[in-house]
Amino acid sequence: MDHIQQELAKTDPTVPFRASTTHTHYTWAKTFKCHPELYLTPRTLEEIQKIVTLARRCRRRIVVVGCGHSPSIITCTSQWMVNLDEYSEVLKVDRQKKTMLVQGGIRLRDLNDRANEQGLTMPNLGSINEQSIVGAIATATHGSSVRHGLMSENVRSLRVVLANGQAVRCSAEQNPELFKAALISLGALGIIVEVEYQMTDACNIEWTQTLEPLGKVLQTWNQDLWTQKEFTRVWWMPYMKRAIVWSAEKTEKPERQAESSWYGGSVGFHTYHNLLWLSNYIPQILPWVEWFVFGMQYGFSTGRTTSAVEPLKTGLLMNCLYSQFVNEWALPLSKGPEAITRLSDWINREPNGGGIPFSNKGLYVHCPIEVRVSDTTYRDTPRPYLDNTNDQGPTLYLNATLYRAYLQDPPCKDRYYEAFEWLMRDMGAKPHYAKNWQFTPSTYMQSAFGDRLRQWVKIRNEADPEGMFLGEWHSQALGIAAGKSKFELLEREEERKATRPGTCQLWRGTLSSRPSGMPTAAVSGTGDTIDLPPSDIASRVESPGGASSSGESFDMLHGAEAEKSVLYDGGDDGDLMSEKIAREDRRFHANPQEGWTGTKVFDKM
Repeated sequence: MDHIQQELAKTDPTVPFRASTTHTHYTWAKTFKCHPELYLTPRTLEEIQKIVTLARRCRRRIVVVGCGHSPSIITCTSQWMVNLDEYSEVLKVDRQKKTMLVQGGIRLRDLNDRANEQGLTMPNLGSINEQSIVGAIATATHGSSVRHGLMSENVRSLRVVLANGQAVRCSAEQNPELFKAALISLGALGIIVEVEYQMTDACNIEWTQTLEPLGKVLQTWNQDLWTQKEFTRVWWMPYMKRAIVWSAEKTEKPERQAESSWYGGSVGFHTYHNLLWLSNYIPQILPWVEWFVFGMQYGFSTGRTTSAVEPLKTGLLMNCLYSQFVNEWALPLSKGPEAITRLSDWINREPNGGGIPFSNKGLYVHCPIEVRVSDTTYRDTPRPYLDNTNDQGPTLYLNATLYRAYLQDPPCKDRYYEAFEWLMRDMGAKPHYAKNWQFTPSTYMQSAFGDRLRQWVKIRNEADPEGMFLGEWHSQALGIAAGKSKFELLEREEERKATRPGTCQLWRGTLSSRPSGMPTAAVSGTGDTIDLPPSDIASRVESPGGASSSGESFDMLHGAEAEKSVLYDGGDDGDLMSEKIAREDRRFHANPQEGWTGTKVFDKM
């Protein structure tokens, strides 16, 4: 800490440095935890720039975190963790263009609340609204509609603080290459501090959900299943061979709650939770659990329908219920019936097992398997370099969810996910970045994305040549510096361990610092590393001269430090300010309504 104090004393004392040394970070699902050296909560752009400059001088990695909803190690660090919850203001509302300019830390729920005050709302959402706007964009978050694509398609412009402390604006017209890289940045490009987002008029949606035979879902797959209404998603029950089809359309009808049931509140919530826990020890009860739990809520016979009218901002949300692993992949919508049929055959031990070369003996899985869609082919905005959707038509998302009852891993996880990922690769699918895929090598990702990944890495390295925003996840998933690292600030995994097998793992990392020499942008060598063309970036790092304004081109910016980051000749000694931020740990994510049996957790999946 002495070195940090020394460097802090050289900076502008009027710009606060809000840091805590005692924070423990958990992923939302409690799958991982870590102890960052510093947990920083800036409130102004100058504070963010100061953090970046000090991190560079003190040789530290930076991880930006919101709600930590991703259950992987992507948000874990032993270095510096930055939370932007206190940098979350609405800066501008353009009612004519229906756009909002907001600071990067604003949560989706707060953005929609502020938008509703102006008669606006976000046009599409995923399953939750706890994420920050930047976190949702950075990980290719999507909803479920063939009339909408990724959430990032509604981004009109961004402002990013790069590793040199400079704040740069980018859009389709200004710094377009940086814009295409930042739309899905995976937290590896810099700190996105401002987002200009396209909204739509606030409205209600009327949704219905019906229990249908799986055969009917597959029969109508290429007819009107996905096109009859604006929003559609399916929850597949693999042992019952049935599915809950949820669909919604905009309406002018007044709000109306879904029909209540005595089972749909705390009774159902705790019943399912305890049965899932019991199945960790007696997994063969899971087919019966599926039949009982979802039969009690949605009926034991097909055809039962429930409906409601809600505001768009809450109607698209669902309950996550419990701590969970999620393994979701994107593939062409046209391949859906084949993928579901093959996975169903393997889970249900049908002859040939769907052609999946892994044993299913004694293996039982959780339900439901989530089925969602999007379409990014009609967009009039730049396609992000790391867009994982089908570029020839609509995209299907298959999400194999496994619940962690009372924070314990289910025994089927590794074998189920190894088989599931093999099937997805066999069908040419690509994984969702914020999920738990773990059996797919980075070489597959390099092959699947090809030149688009190489171009993203090239731009990323120009923006951050020392790897200040790189970590173990980026190395494992994408093959960045998978061999001998040339990034001094890249953080590698040192260890991960759990108090007991199958519980939350403590993650520790360490920097892979090179002893001397300037960092280079090119990554080459053996293993899964990506070979890039030579770059002149190293010669431009820390070049002399004043900082450029954020309106200038990206190519002219990465060589100079930001104006707010220059050394001061004097000044008082800086003290580390300790400030704990209470971490939200909400169990319900879907605008929960209270009933006489408790919170209605099962009214809408």
